[in-house]
Amino acid sequence: MLMLRACGAGAPASVPALIRARLAKSKPTSSFAASATASSAVASSSVLEELAADRKGLARVVLKKGKTQIFRDGSPMVYSGAVDRIIGRPPPKTGDVVLVADGSEKPIGWGLYNSVSMFCVRLMQLEEEAKRDPTSALNMERLLEERITSAVDLRRSLGLPSTNTNAYRLINSEGDRLSGLIVDIFDDVAVIASSAAWVEKYRQQIEFLVNKFSDVNYIKWRSSADILKEEGLDMSEQKEPAPSSHSGSVKVMENGIVYLVSMEGQKTGFYADQRESRDFISTLSRDQKVLDLCCYSGGFALSAAKGGATKVIGIDSSGSALDLANENILLNKFDPERISFMKEDASAFMKGAISRNELWDLVVLDPPKLAPRKKVLQSASGMYRSLNALAMQVVKRGGLLMTCSCSGAMTQSGLFLKTVQGAASMAGRKVTVLRQAGAACDHPIDPSYPEGQYLSNYLLRVM
Repeated sequence: MLMLRACGAGAPASVPALIRARLAKSKPTSSFAASATASSAVASSSVLEELAADRKGLARVVLKKGKTQIFRDGSPMVYSGAVDRIIGRPPPKTGDVVLVADGSEKPIGWGLYNSVSMFCVRLMQLEEEAKRDPTSALNMERLLEERITSAVDLRRSLGLPSTNTNAYRLINSEGDRLSGLIVDIFDDVAVIASSAAWVEKYRQQIEFLVNKFSDVNYIKWRSSADILKEEGLDMSEQKEPAPSSHSGSVKVMENGIVYLVSMEGQKTGFYADQRESRDFISTLSRDQKVLDLCCYSGGFALSAAKGGATKVIGIDSSGSALDLANENILLNKFDPERISFMKEDASAFMKGAISRNELWDLVVLDPPKLAPRKKVLQSASGMYRSLNALAMQVVKRGGLLMTCSCSGAMTQSGLFLKTVQGAASMAGRKVTVLRQAGAACDHPIDPSYPEGQYLSNYLLRVM
């Protein structure tokens, strides 16, 4: 058998008969021997080992000593630095099913291999799970069906979709144990965002299952070209399997507000992660003057208008985003004298407002991702500090500021609140925290993969 030192097995075969059936075929020479043999088998047998015996060419990724526990605990991303060697002939290819084993070569789980990415395996199932139910072990098609069905059931238990909300996240990557796959539902359209080579490989199956288990009529597939390049896929060289079945825009409803979602917009087209915070803003807005900074298609501004704000203005530098925002005013039959949008840089707008001594009762600051990577965290912290210092100066004393960061590097560093406190010092203001939130409940997070936590949202009283 070939042993390799680098990271990177044939198409999945059907799952063989259950291990118990295989064990039942053995015929010990006495009842005592039978009992001892059975006890020993139960104690030491590995379901994945047994199943792998019927899988010719299944490679084994062996972890370094001391690197096993984090993956036993559920972390799905096996990074190349944790791998000691790879056993298999021929060597596995990107997208192949592989076993992941401890230093003694005993399987702890299985996953999908990548020969190029810094994450050489995305763990899909642990040995303990395979023992409980081996029907989907080493079978990606069956596991996909189980996980997508589970995701649909979870959203239904959360009341999604509902009569007043049909825009929500159906699959949230690691949070739904399908690392690299995101699916957002917008009425009868599913937008599928792919950021892993295995997702591209199983595209047809994923589209089929999303269509089967959710009430969608159209699918929009969006491949994250930059991330996939790091996975070894150049999307410009990939043959398109089939054109996406929806383009243009779609009308959705969130908390009773109608939005026009562009299929070519940012991310999947709409930020469903702020749904609960937008609804909360609505409850705070009656008789208030509200400013929505970096408003995109107007989510917080429209929620404030629905909540009874006397005057709302949304600011964004994107003309295409504001086209959607203005269309949303019309769709909801809001008074354009009460809610409006302006194309301007947020910092420039706030500096102008400060010079005019213009103040608001409630300000929302939800800037784009300023820290996409840890190495730019320090410079991003300075930008967050400056933006928040300006925002605090346009809030009436005693008023409210909802400030956000969608940068995973910032949220995971735990420095966002400290940065906001620094902004308060810069602005000569005192703040207290009234509410802390993250992404909405349809964006589950796996605690064994804290890197999935990216959104910070604080409601502050500014004095």
